Amino acid sequence: MQKRPLLYLIDGNSYIYRAFFAVPPLKSSSGFPTNAIFGFVNMLRSVLKEKKPDYLAVVFDPKGPTHRTAAYSEYKSHRPPMPDGLIPQIPYIHKIVRAFNIPLLMEEGFEADDLIGTCARKAADHHFDAVIISGDKDMMQLVSPHISIYDPMKDKMIDEDGVVGRFGVGPDKVIDVMGLMGDASDNIPGVPGIGEKTAVKLIKEYGSIEQLLNLLAQMKPSKLKENLIQHAETARLSRKLATIDLQAPLPVEIEDLKVVPPNLENLKILFVELEFFSLIKAFEEVPARDFAYTMIRSSDEAEQFLNEAKEAGQIILFPVSNRSEGEDEVLQGLALGIGGQEIVLPVFLNRPFFHSEKMRHLLEDPAIRKTGHDLKYCFLLLQKEGVKLDGIYFDTMLASYLIHPNQHRHALDEIAMEHLQVNWNGPHDRKRAMDLALAAPSACEAVSLLGKLKDVLASQLEKFELNRLFFELEMPLVTVLAEMEWTGIKLDISLLETLSKELEIQIERLIENIYRLSGERFNINSPKQLAEILFERLNLKPGKKTKTGYSTDEKVLTQLALQNELPGEILNYRQLTKLKSTYVDVLPKLVKPSTGRLHTTFDQVTAATGRLSSNNPNLQNIPIRGEWGLRVRDAFIADPGWMMVSADYNQIELRILAHLSQDRQLSQSFKEGEDIHRRTASQIFQVAPDAVTREMRRAAKTINFGILYGMGAFSLASDLGITVAEAKKYIENYFKAYHGVRNYIDQTIAVVKEKGYVTTLLNRRRSIPELNSPVASVRSFGERLAINTPIQGSAADLIKLAMVSIGKKIRGSQGKIKMVLQIHDELLFEAAENDLDEIKGFIRKEMEEIIKLSVPITVDIGVGHNWREAH
Repeated sequence: MQKRPLLYLIDGNSYIYRAFFAVPPLKSSSGFPTNAIFGFVNMLRSVLKEKKPDYLAVVFDPKGPTHRTAAYSEYKSHRPPMPDGLIPQIPYIHKIVRAFNIPLLMEEGFEADDLIGTCARKAADHHFDAVIISGDKDMMQLVSPHISIYDPMKDKMIDEDGVVGRFGVGPDKVIDVMGLMGDASDNIPGVPGIGEKTAVKLIKEYGSIEQLLNLLAQMKPSKLKENLIQHAETARLSRKLATIDLQAPLPVEIEDLKVVPPNLENLKILFVELEFFSLIKAFEEVPARDFAYTMIRSSDEAEQFLNEAKEAGQIILFPVSNRSEGEDEVLQGLALGIGGQEIVLPVFLNRPFFHSEKMRHLLEDPAIRKTGHDLKYCFLLLQKEGVKLDGIYFDTMLASYLIHPNQHRHALDEIAMEHLQVNWNGPHDRKRAMDLALAAPSACEAVSLLGKLKDVLASQLEKFELNRLFFELEMPLVTVLAEMEWTGIKLDISLLETLSKELEIQIERLIENIYRLSGERFNINSPKQLAEILFERLNLKPGKKTKTGYSTDEKVLTQLALQNELPGEILNYRQLTKLKSTYVDVLPKLVKPSTGRLHTTFDQVTAATGRLSSNNPNLQNIPIRGEWGLRVRDAFIADPGWMMVSADYNQIELRILAHLSQDRQLSQSFKEGEDIHRRTASQIFQVAPDAVTREMRRAAKTINFGILYGMGAFSLASDLGITVAEAKKYIENYFKAYHGVRNYIDQTIAVVKEKGYVTTLLNRRRSIPELNSPVASVRSFGERLAINTPIQGSAADLIKLAMVSIGKKIRGSQGKIKMVLQIHDELLFEAAENDLDEIKGFIRKEMEEIIKLSVPITVDIGVGHNWREAH
């Protein structure tokens, strides 16, 4: 028997939403959201690769009313509007479908379901097998011997037996069941009081809605009978609304849906615009390798190469590593080159040459400038071999980051594609050992590539006036961060083990109290079950609604806690379970046996504002409020004979705001050493400073910092538990007192609208295209970015400058001090106990005098045996 051709029909809207919520927020370097597009492309690729359809179409809902809204104006009326971040991505998704040469079906007045149903039925009649890709249960009415449904969420194919398993009736009865039970997602009313079980039972007994309604007289009196009599027309209407139209006008013939190769040129243009450089590689017909280099193989040539590198005063290097020792990465090989020459020396550790005096001198000589990609990583690999890399000069990853701070990835292959249109497939997988026969040429290609990239990126840095920031701040910081990662920080593991047991007891108590307050046992970690307890059982007023139901996020629970004790206990439970699972139980496992210390990784290229982040583990999110979070900080300790020293910039962002805005009152407060929050409270509440209460000061503090982040009246009202009118009044009073801040905000937004970007004190640059968005909420977000970035970014630059200066001087301190952590505006040190006074004075001087502002910079310094005591 001849095999029937296979047609796949994709429910495009379902795919778009799934991609948007499944893929973490992604943006291009210009700030354009791309997560839904990226997810959609990958799902489309998956269908083509794994399902191998003979015919394919993607079907979308049109804009405007359809025949269902004409029949019932409330149809789908309750659905939340499309998320702002998704709206601008839709046209690109349509363009990408067309660039794949896949027919895009959309017809005015008809939903995608109608086109899919019509197309599937027509295909089945023409001896095709049709598969509908959708998670929508409405589609089950279409299933037949030659039409099936693939649910991508469950990775499950649904045939006629599958429909019976889901609904209890065959596909031909689905619309009758839905007519009785209704459909909340589409706002199809159904008959009040009839759920799915009752609907299935009735249709099994009577066969259809019409037969049921015709035989109502024979039914025994009951509430169900009354509802059916009263809502008979609603049942008929609901069945009609649920019925997929199989006579929709198709703009194509089935034969037009045959799968053909994509338009690679158009795809590439779109992927370059969207900065999907990894996808460009995936669609390259032929690898675009053009690496002209000569590989040195003899010892005599190698000796000559080292001499030439020393004379040139520069070298390019690229390491190859593996994880052959568990999770501890080790250097496997190193490729070296000289800028401007296409000669590459691959050096691998099984060669004595690597450990020669000349080789060590080349790597450790500060006068020989080093270029590479992620040189901090290279530094740490070489350090394990007893080699201290010096002369770190040009990191292509950092250069890419400064040029495109909104870009999320700065991998070598992606920036090579972006700036050189070169497709390089290098040794990225650090989880297993590379075959050296493959690694050597690939590493040599990387060296050749880095020489070209350096020139391109250097001209970009100069064009955007980023040279000072790059060469005087970010590049020197590489060594400082590498040394901090290498040093690590000591943990009191026994204290954390004790804390874990105490937390376990406390969490159990919370669980029992939560069950008591809710009146039943349920899965506390299930948002759906929690929502049922809060909003159905306890009848609390629900807050915002998401795609999956009512939200139970922190903000909602905080508001609900004002009405009922249970939400507050849920918040406590979440905080303690997260603290235990993320830190208390995990940190001891991350201590390296070889050093007995915890070694986090500092990331320079994540935050567009310039802030550093830490990961493996992330030490920046340990709670600073609450006894349990403070007790975690008790576990960060100093070695015997040493003390922890915490140096924290005092309200640095507000001081930077005073400097940038030149507001007279704000500046005066800092110059006179006033309590800025008390001063603000006095202005907002219009009382004398000595009449300011603790609650007034707390509200003023929220406003002071909220202004930095563009907080509006609604957010302020939510945070302070006051009315929106009161919040508006507080904000008005704030700007009456601080005219300069109001002017600064207005001028900054105006300048960014004109230029398209904002800068920090050190000229760190960030594009903010959101300000020109047609979507009001996106523009509002852009305004918040415009206000905050110069302040937060300048604060980040300031502490980085201090780290660079202190780091250089620490290297000559005979081991009296070690910089171990940077958390936002705080630096944490280990210092020799006998030299504390000298060290505290040194730290204060460096941090307070690193840059000159129009208001004083002050640093709070504390000392203790652990982080908590010091802070």
